[in-house]
Amino acid sequence: MTADMKAGSVTQSAPDWPAHGGRIAPLLARFGLPADHPVIDFSANLNPLGPPPWLGQWLAGSGESLARYPDPDDDRARRAIADHDGVAPERVLVTNGGIEAIHLAAAQHAGGRALVIEPTFSEYALACGRHGINVERLGLEAPAFRPDLAAAEAALAGVDIAFVCRPNNPTGTLMPRADVERLLERARETGTTLVVDEAFVDFTEDDERLTPLLDRAPNLLLLRSLTKRFDVPGLRLGYLLGAPEAVERLAALQMPWSVNALARGLVAPLLADEDYLSRTRAWLSAERDFPARVRALGYTVPETQANFLLLRGEEGADALFAYLLERGLLARHTHGFPGLDGAWLRLALRANEDNARLLETLAAWRRS
Repeated sequence: MTADMKAGSVTQSAPDWPAHGGRIAPLLARFGLPADHPVIDFSANLNPLGPPPWLGQWLAGSGESLARYPDPDDDRARRAIADHDGVAPERVLVTNGGIEAIHLAAAQHAGGRALVIEPTFSEYALACGRHGINVERLGLEAPAFRPDLAAAEAALAGVDIAFVCRPNNPTGTLMPRADVERLLERARETGTTLVVDEAFVDFTEDDERLTPLLDRAPNLLLLRSLTKRFDVPGLRLGYLLGAPEAVERLAALQMPWSVNALARGLVAPLLADEDYLSRTRAWLSAERDFPARVRALGYTVPETQANFLLLRGEEGADALFAYLLERGLLARHTHGFPGLDGAWLRLALRANEDNARLLETLAAWRRS
């Protein structure tokens, strides 16, 4: 694990690659493919079941909520999350997607120092840069991408806030719960807020939520996403959990009406849809061996606990990216992830027939 200090630094993609890997149009243009080239999107880590089937009708019947401002005293969404996650409502803050939660966590330490363990989601460093926070970076070594816990504990000294993605995006690796507890103890000694982003925790094989730690860790913030679990990224819906005092401070930093009425109204019915959640678990169980099947083809694939995998082949990631795209399969390039620098591809798990097609194409690439 390596470390370096950069003041408010922001990760940039290679000049000729889109900063966000899922922007299909510029990628098609970059490789000389027509705008109507059919594509299966493996770049976005969303639930392949699609939104719940009742959602369209629900939205059609919710038009009257658009004619008035959201009620700031309406706490039904907050209470639905609290009931679902087994916490007090005072521990919940509903946010405009997980991104707002990240930026709120950073805002409370504006002008301070942060620790980011990379490669990871670029929004942590972006949020820190926006709030004038100096970022200390610890690098995870390929191909296992396991954290050096002693180095991480040492790096917490003098740091106001630290970000951990669990499971980590883009590697899919999961920091063991015992390691998180060690970091929490060290963070308590150093006065550091530990932010654990659990955006993909709903896709882990076992229940890896860190909710039970909240009672004894007032310096812990947990970030979660409904966007990915229910495939509703356009609605921007997430939340954070923390000590009541911390949640109150973060709520004071939140923009008025940052979460729209439709998103707030959807929280309770989404979380109540046990059939959808059951079908999601069945899909995950059926596709859980997919990373091992890719590994068996000769690719390097770290152990993943998420609904995506990271892949490296000896022939080069850019050439493989182009090969897949020409055959209608969109991967996520990694030119914007420090420590990966374009040498890997990230691929989401999708429906069985899509995964089978991807596996066949990856096998063909190895034979070519």
